Amino acid sequence: MKDKVTIHTLKRLKQSGQKICMVTAYDATFARILDEGGADVLLVGDSLGMVIQGQESTLPVTMDQMVYHSAAVSRGAKRAHVVGDLPFMSYQVSPHEAVRNAGRLVAEGNVGSVKLEGGAEFADTVRAIVRASIPVMGHLGLTPQSVHKMGGYVVQGRDEDAARRMLDDALALEEAGAYALVLEGVPLELARTITQSLKIPTIGIGAGKHCDGQVLVCYDLLGMNPDFKPKFVKRFANLHGNITEAAGTFFSEVRAGTFPDEDHSFKANKNVRLVAATPVGPGVVDAPAEGAEKVGAIYGAPV
Repeated sequence: MKDKVTIHTLKRLKQSGQKICMVTAYDATFARILDEGGADVLLVGDSLGMVIQGQESTLPVTMDQMVYHSAAVSRGAKRAHVVGDLPFMSYQVSPHEAVRNAGRLVAEGNVGSVKLEGGAEFADTVRAIVRASIPVMGHLGLTPQSVHKMGGYVVQGRDEDAARRMLDDALALEEAGAYALVLEGVPLELARTITQSLKIPTIGIGAGKHCDGQVLVCYDLLGMNPDFKPKFVKRFANLHGNITEAAGTFFSEVRAGTFPDEDHSFKANKNVRLVAATPVGPGVVDAPAEGAEKVGAIYGAPV
C-alpha cells in the first residue's frame, strides 16, 4: 500500500503540479472500492442528505449522521485522506460550537480533517478549529447550505464584484489556516485566478480544469441516477443500468425457481433423518410419530 495521504501530501501535489483526485463516499464498502481505485481524498459530504436520504437539500443532515457515516468511511479507507463535512448549523452559531463539533468528527468519526462552507465571515471559526489542531478545508462558490440565500443552486462569481469578493474570501480562508479549498459552481476563469493566487490547493466541482484537483459525488460519476444531469458531471459508468439488470435477473430466477440451485445451497456433513413437523391446532400438543427420533431445529441435530 502506498503511503497514507495527509494534508501535507496534498500541498506537495499542488507544488509539483500533480492533480488531486477527490470523491465522496458514505459507507465502508464504497470507501474501500474508491480507495483501491486510487482516490487521494474521500469526502464524507453532507450531500448524503440528498443521495442517501432522499432529501431535497443538505440542510436536514445532523451531526450524529455525519459522525456515523464518517466512521464507516474511515473504516473502509486505507490510503486516502478522509474529510468530513460540518453540517448545517454545526459551526455557524459560534467558534466554540464549531470546535466542539469538529472534534466529534475527528474523535468519533475518525476523519483526518473537516470541511465547512463560507468565506471571510468564518475566518475566526477556521482559526479556532485549526488552533484545536484540526485541519480545515474551506468551500466557496455554490455553497449548498446557503441554497435559500443564493435563490437556488446557481453558479456564483459571474460578475466582477462577486468575483472580487470570492477571491478575497479565498485569501482570508488561507490566512486563517485552511489547508485546501473547494470551489463549486464557479466560472473557470475565476477558479484559475483563485488557484494561482493561493499557496493551498483548490479542488473544483463545476469550476473548470485549472483547479489543483477535482471532486465529484461518487453516485454521479458512476451513473447511478439517470435523471440527474448537471453540466459539470461526466458519467464514467452506467451503474443504474447494470444494477437494474442484475436485480431483474435475480428476481426472474427466484420467481422461476432456478435460484438457488445446488451450487448455491448447503449440505449436511452426513445423512440426517429429519421428521417434518405436523401442523396442529391451538391447544394441541404436537407429538412425534411412534418410534421417530426427536430432532432439533438446526440441521436435524438429535435432541
